[in-house]
Amino acid sequence: PGVFYKMAAPLVVNLEFGGGAELLFGGVRKHHVSLDSQTQPWTIKQLLAWIKTNMLKERPELFIQGDTVRPGILILVNDTDWELMGELEYVLQDQDNIVFISTLHGG
Repeated sequence: PGVFYKMAAPLVVNLEFGGGAELLFGGVRKHHVSLDSQTQPWTIKQLLAWIKTNMLKERPELFIQGDTVRPGILILVNDTDWELMGELEYVLQDQDNIVFISTLHGG
């Protein structure tokens, strides 16, 4: 009968930027983002690429380094340090709250 691939449903995630990171996003701290369905589940790694393409208007190097966030940006997934959640490989769930906090403060 062939192979059936279940498409991941579209996800809505809540993104929040703080500690100065919001300045890279037009000064807006909170964003509600709808991610299109795709065959593979969305991971934080894919979310970062999406943010870079769709949201970061200027100086992406202040937020992204390679395929992850630059050192000094803390990520919380539903109020838990992303390092405890699998970092880039964490699979996003509908209505997740992802908070990015810059701990770098220019003088």
